[in-house]
Amino acid sequence: MKRILFVASESVPFIKTGGLADVVGSLPKYFDKEEYDVRVMLPKYMCMKEEWKEKLSYKTHFYMDLNWREQYVGILELVHEGITFYFVDNEYYFNGGTPYGDVKWDIEKFAFFSKAALSALPLIDFRPDIIHCHDWQTGLVPVYLDNFRYGNEFFRGIKTVMTIHNLKFQGVWDTKTVKDITGLPQYYFAPDKLEAYRDANLLKGGIVYADRVTTVSNSYAEEIKTPFYGERLDGLMNARSNCLSGIVNGIDYKEWDPATDSLISYNYDISNFRKEKVKNKLALQEALGLTQDKKAMMIGIVSRLTDQKGFDLIAYVMDEMCQDAVQIVVLGTGEERYENMFRHFAWKYQGKVSANIYYSEPISHKIYASCDAFLMPSLFEPCGLSQLMSLRYGTVPIVRETGGLKDTVEPYNEFEKKGTGFSFANYNAHEMLAAVRYAERIYYDKRRDWNKIVEHGMSQDFSWKNSAEQYKNLYEEL
Repeated sequence: MKRILFVASESVPFIKTGGLADVVGSLPKYFDKEEYDVRVMLPKYMCMKEEWKEKLSYKTHFYMDLNWREQYVGILELVHEGITFYFVDNEYYFNGGTPYGDVKWDIEKFAFFSKAALSALPLIDFRPDIIHCHDWQTGLVPVYLDNFRYGNEFFRGIKTVMTIHNLKFQGVWDTKTVKDITGLPQYYFAPDKLEAYRDANLLKGGIVYADRVTTVSNSYAEEIKTPFYGERLDGLMNARSNCLSGIVNGIDYKEWDPATDSLISYNYDISNFRKEKVKNKLALQEALGLTQDKKAMMIGIVSRLTDQKGFDLIAYVMDEMCQDAVQIVVLGTGEERYENMFRHFAWKYQGKVSANIYYSEPISHKIYASCDAFLMPSLFEPCGLSQLMSLRYGTVPIVRETGGLKDTVEPYNEFEKKGTGFSFANYNAHEMLAAVRYAERIYYDKRRDWNKIVEHGMSQDFSWKNSAEQYKNLYEEL
């Protein structure tokens, strides 16, 4: 039996701020229970929903040194959908209304969490063969593991995998403070270890000390070796390129299935989408106060409204797009200027644009099921899940060729009648507009070809089964 421990700062269904939670909550379920014992270690946040907090049972507790401080560590346990989850309890660190806050405080909080996660292992009687760490919040796990193995036989020979979900966030603070927080010896604060540009960098520590480093798509693994995407760590990513690989995230095919989805108005599948999918569009048009027209091409956007997601491109040509025979439906929150831009265009083009500046899971499902196309022109995108959901629901993605978008959306080729979506390469507003207008032309003038694209998209398999296979191979190698 191979034992794997996931250590992460969030996981569905307990706490979620982004795609990381989906990965940590879904992936462990897809390993064969006969061969793998996969468990998950998380912080017990005060802001977790009561329904989950009530189900946790006490496992053990102990006191741990964090440099000169002595801290309480409680370990609680819950078995959910066949997976054992451990929660590290300490109200001093994990109180507050959100999982993350001020960077300096987060660094201390997750230094505590990383050390506590390792220190708990001998007491809960679980010695993993591999510890799988996620993002900068767990970057210190491989570093502490390296430090622990000198003093304790238990920790020798445990391997680590570090997965980077987004290289932009690294956990950086001044070296003196981080040294004081972690209690790690001076030896670790050198330019070839934790130090980067005279500061301490937690993610860098994880990348240096992990046995294998992965990102959430093949293209992103290549991109982060370049200065543009490398966020000042491109040199390190090149140095570790022999241990670096990309594995695309999946989505939960039980939750995201147009044939059984209870959140959408009309269910459909690949055999009857031509007749049934349009009924969802009419229902959404009515609900959002758009002009009811089953022939109008509807473009959906479900996203955080930030520069990373390409909204400066959309802002630049939004007026031109609204001149076309399309309807645009937006769902999400983010930077104020983009929120206000969509509100403005919803006012200016009533009946054509719907701006929903909030987040709602049921409405997101309705948008994936109702729209004809889905726009995602990201500046960079480690993996992206929205395009996978769109493909699953027969909504054709229009994306920029970067990271996971490049790996999962095959551009339409009208001569070979192949492809699952439309794409453009350069980060340029008019190039994006050209891709949107190309999609409009196929939608209005070549409807049979459009339905073929939808069919190709719906027959793709981006379930977790595929990703779990690749992670299995990675674990076998280790």
